[in-house]
Amino acid sequence: MSLNVGIVGLPNVGKSTIFQALTSAPAEAANYPFCTIEPNVGIVQVPDERIDKITEFVKPQKVIKAVMEFVDIAGLVKGASKGEGLGNQFLGHIRQVSAIAHVVRCFEDSDVIHVEGKVDPTADIEVINIELAFADLETVDKRLNNLGKVMKSHDKKLKQQAAIAKPVLERLKVALEDGKPARSVEMDDEEKEAISDLHLITLKDTVYVCNVDEDSMTEDSDNEHVKAVKALAEKEGSKVIKICGKMESEIAQLETEEEKSEFLADMGLEQSGLDQLIKTGYDMLGLQTYFTAGVQEVRAWTFKKGMKAPQCAGIIHTDFERGFIKAEVYHCTDLFELGTEAKLKEAGKFRIEGKEYLMKDGDVVHFRFNV
Repeated sequence: MSLNVGIVGLPNVGKSTIFQALTSAPAEAANYPFCTIEPNVGIVQVPDERIDKITEFVKPQKVIKAVMEFVDIAGLVKGASKGEGLGNQFLGHIRQVSAIAHVVRCFEDSDVIHVEGKVDPTADIEVINIELAFADLETVDKRLNNLGKVMKSHDKKLKQQAAIAKPVLERLKVALEDGKPARSVEMDDEEKEAISDLHLITLKDTVYVCNVDEDSMTEDSDNEHVKAVKALAEKEGSKVIKICGKMESEIAQLETEEEKSEFLADMGLEQSGLDQLIKTGYDMLGLQTYFTAGVQEVRAWTFKKGMKAPQCAGIIHTDFERGFIKAEVYHCTDLFELGTEAKLKEAGKFRIEGKEYLMKDGDVVHFRFNV
């Protein structure tokens, strides 16, 4: 399963509009339900001011930023878990993503129809969450029904795994029957591993994306809809960001970064809602960035938090991991402060690390290897 974020929500809440602005990819957007049936996939650059700063010191010929994947999934409706609105197909698409961006309509516009006839974001969220919980409940029930056979198996390892899974599955069943997400159930690492192959939808990290009008985009201008979503998300322990899909579409049409920065400044914003969404998605997936820096190329490499130096070297090429000798490392913030590798060495900030080194977000590294 690839590391990606699925964009979900009811029909006509602005998912495809946001996706188009996010990826500049041609997702069909129209004012009627189910205009997106097959999921659209887009690769987006991860905004990171650190790589821009590194290039000021290194002066490379080429710059390559980190990227991540977003998937635009068709709108779900009430009854999706029972097959309404091609629901089973769409739920299958959601099951394949790693995290969820749940787009919620938080603007009033009589020209854009709402599938339920009125704008009520908390009710919309409840519709989606209940459908996802019911889909997961079916999965959990199937596994529970099969556990009896496994418990009678002569394979000790299978019996042990089933014994670990049974109590957590029973707790999940109770929560899901109550319409609560699987992520609301406390589990230790062993229990999470025991049910990991189920790919439960409601176990995925979720950010609520409030699609608002321009007047509600500044930090201190939340409308009543946004306030309601934030209150709900706080109870769940989920994140919330605001995006104006219409405004982001306009920003996406601008050709240069300078024009985009001027547009945002005129709106009283430091960064776009889409940049916030990308960064939030990157964080939800447990991703971090290290850099390689030379006159030919400065490049951002994505790795999973907790990876050691040889594993990170293997992201560049498998030979780097297989023949790993050492990593020459400094942190980008030290470069910004001191200015050159020579000064980094003088200050003791340029280090030689071995196979057990846990890579840190923002490390600048050169790997030594021999194959």
